[in-house]
Amino acid sequence: MRIIERVDQLQECLAQYNNVGFVPTMGALHNGHLELAKQARKECEIVVVSVFVNPTQFNDKRDLERYPRTLDADAKLLESVGVDFVFAPTVEQIYPDEQKYVIEDESILPLTAVMEGAHRPGHFDGVVQVVGRLFDIVNPHKAYFGLKDYQQLAIIRKMVEVQNRSVEIVPCDIVRAEDGLALSSRNSLLTLQQRAVAPLIYRELIQIREKIDAGNHDYSKLVRDAILQINKNEYLCVQYIEVVDAVSLQEPAENKTVRVCAAVMCGDVRLIDNV
Repeated sequence: MRIIERVDQLQECLAQYNNVGFVPTMGALHNGHLELAKQARKECEIVVVSVFVNPTQFNDKRDLERYPRTLDADAKLLESVGVDFVFAPTVEQIYPDEQKYVIEDESILPLTAVMEGAHRPGHFDGVVQVVGRLFDIVNPHKAYFGLKDYQQLAIIRKMVEVQNRSVEIVPCDIVRAEDGLALSSRNSLLTLQQRAVAPLIYRELIQIREKIDAGNHDYSKLVRDAILQINKNEYLCVQYIEVVDAVSLQEPAENKTVRVCAAVMCGDVRLIDNV
C-alpha cells in the first residue's frame, strides 16, 4: 500500500487501471469505513481511499479544529483490508485556487435545503465541492458511501446525474455497535456517560419505523413522541427528527418509501442517524 499526497503522483499511478474503486473519507476511521473499503476490494481492481479533512464543509470552525486526525492509525487499518492507495493531500492540493463552491443547480437545491442543510448552512456546498474535486482527481469507476450520511448520499447521486459523470455510486449499509449506535468518527469525542445514552437515538428511530410499518402514518405525532423521549435524557438534545420521502427528501406522499432521519446533540457532540 502506498500513501500519496500529490495529485499528479496519484493520477500517474492510476492511469494504467480500468476498474478503480474509491472511498472518500475524512479519516479517524472505524469499522464502517473499513466495510466500504472491503466492498470496494471485492468489486474493483484497484482501491483508493482518500483521507482529507475538508475545510469547506464545516460551517463551525471549532468543529473543524477538533475533528480527529489520525493518519498513521488510519493507514494501518486500510492496509489490513487490502487498500492499494491512500490519498492524503494537503488543502493546497485539493483547492489550488482557493475558490469556494456554491450549489446553484435547481434540481440539487431542494435536497440541500432540509435537515442537515437547514442546520449547517453551506455544508453541502463544501461536500459537493470536495467530492466533485476528488472524482476529477481519481476518476473512479465506482465510489462507495455509507448510508449513515443519507442526505449526503442523495445529494451526491443527484450531483453525478446532473454533471453526467460516469462513476457508479454504491451505497453501503450502516455499521453499528452492538448497542445500536451508528459508528462515527465523532463517537470518540463522547464521554463515558454520553456514550452510554447515545444508543437511545437509534432505539427511538426503530420505534418510529415499527409504528409506520404497522400502519401509523401520523408522522408528526410519531416524531413529537420520539423527541420527547430523547430530550428527557440530560445528555441529549434533538436538533431534528424528520420522516421524509426516501428519494426527494421532501414531505412524503402516500404509499412512498420513507426515511426517518435524526440529528441529536449528545453533550457538545453532534450525532446523526437514520432508518
